[in-house]
Amino acid sequence: MKSFIAVLPLLMVIQSFSQRVETQKNSKDINGSKAEGYSVTISGSVERVRPALQKYLKDYGKPKQNLGYTSIQNPVLGGNTYDKKSVYAVTEGSVSEAHVWLGLIDAEWQDSDTDVLKDRIKEMTYQFGVKFYRDQVQLEINETQQAADATDRKVEKLISDNKDLNAKLLANEQEKLKLEKALELNKAAHELLLQKIDANKKAQDSVTNAGLQIKKILEGQKDRQSKIN
Repeated sequence: MKSFIAVLPLLMVIQSFSQRVETQKNSKDINGSKAEGYSVTISGSVERVRPALQKYLKDYGKPKQNLGYTSIQNPVLGGNTYDKKSVYAVTEGSVSEAHVWLGLIDAEWQDSDTDVLKDRIKEMTYQFGVKFYRDQVQLEINETQQAADATDRKVEKLISDNKDLNAKLLANEQEKLKLEKALELNKAAHELLLQKIDANKKAQDSVTNAGLQIKKILEGQKDRQSKIN
């Protein structure tokens, strides 16, 4: 609960932040050949972007890791499979920003195909940027949903605890009334016992005095009896 409250301001900042994906036309050197394509700049570490790109490229063919670039062999573009052809991908950047480039080497393709394919690669590049950002936001949504679910469970528990506490309070108050009533009865019994003890003491004194008087009379009677000849 405390951890969610701590990250709440961060979640509010993320919610108000949006991304805009823009592609740029540029070229790369692939094995000494000039490759034309498009790039997109991603706000995020290259360590997170690179595996996301590799997963994304599997929808378009068979990615193969090479030194400094990835080749997508037998690519599927626009619903068509291009056997023995390749699309190339390069991921560069830092811990805060990544540059993703996708393109092809014109010489490897028929001239009539390249313009259409480059448009598809441009769209492919753009859609990767959109997908990456949406996936990142989905992760944030999942985390926020978990936090929301956790707070809901916490509220439910607190409500349940409150009911238990109120039930215990009611039982405590009822027990208090019983004890107070018992205390009053005990006090009355105590007073009665004190009265009985006082009466008993007075009765003891009275009976003791009477006993002394009777003993004096008895002694006098015995003395009279002894003097009879």
